[in-house]
Amino acid sequence: MRWPFTIWSVYAPPFGLICRSLFSEQSLSLRPPFSATHPVFNSRIYSKEMKTIFITGASSGLGKASAKLFAAKGWNVIATMRSPTKETELGNLPNVSVLELDVSNPTQIHDVAQAVTKTGGVAVVLNKAGYALTGPLEVSTDEQVITQINTNQIGAIFVTKAFIPHFRERKSGMFLTTTSIGGLVALPLNAVYHATKWALEGFNESLAFELKPFNVTVKSISPGSMKSDFMGKAHMVDDERYAESFQKMLAMFGHALPGSEPEQIAQVIYEAATDGKDQLRYVAGADVIATYKRRLEIGSERFHSELMKQFAG
Repeated sequence: MRWPFTIWSVYAPPFGLICRSLFSEQSLSLRPPFSATHPVFNSRIYSKEMKTIFITGASSGLGKASAKLFAAKGWNVIATMRSPTKETELGNLPNVSVLELDVSNPTQIHDVAQAVTKTGGVAVVLNKAGYALTGPLEVSTDEQVITQINTNQIGAIFVTKAFIPHFRERKSGMFLTTTSIGGLVALPLNAVYHATKWALEGFNESLAFELKPFNVTVKSISPGSMKSDFMGKAHMVDDERYAESFQKMLAMFGHALPGSEPEQIAQVIYEAATDGKDQLRYVAGADVIATYKRRLEIGSERFHSELMKQFAG
């Protein structure tokens, strides 16, 4: 059968080429001073009468599309990113503030969470920051592996941890974390990436039990492939020992359902934030829906075997 997902996906993120890419949404840093007088809290863009969403990884793609959608729906948006000085659009939107934050720096995460929650109530936290590492584990550097885990997995965990006291004291709040199809199925040449996304799926599922007594909701958003400039940001990693495997991977996913626009997945995120449902997982995009359905229908062993036959022959 032909698989519905595509190798060119940034489904949060990789399955493109054997690459290393540090997205601008990966790194966000807080620079003092940060207080109630900071521009983020001025009356023009910050209204205490409106709900507030805090978004990591908002510089491009799904994070940016989500920031724009929530702002259009009348929310306060705190959009964080690595290089806010390069962002020329979000900062000009009503009720949107743009901040720096480094999701790989626990101290900075703590500081910014303390600052924004003391000044105004945050209703939803959207963990979107991500780093794409695709290719054979053997040729991945230790630094690449550590960065992948720190950003995709530990960064999301620490951001969540920093906001739990605020939500627990308010007896309300919601954590939305984007995982991907890569947290529901595993594909070739993405071992470390899958490790982070499967970890987040388990993290969210367990945390949902933990925070339920405090009326705090935890949800996963699992997108399929998305159209973006991922390939333009990717760094190619060549290794002749895996050249044949790489070509087989390309052949597996060369004919796939087209990816979703980031704006389409942002609509699913908004739905998850506002539908009032006690639903853990939102599978988003025609490709991931079809792929995940196939895995559920035939079971994980048969699904793995089907992929293996296509990959290894």
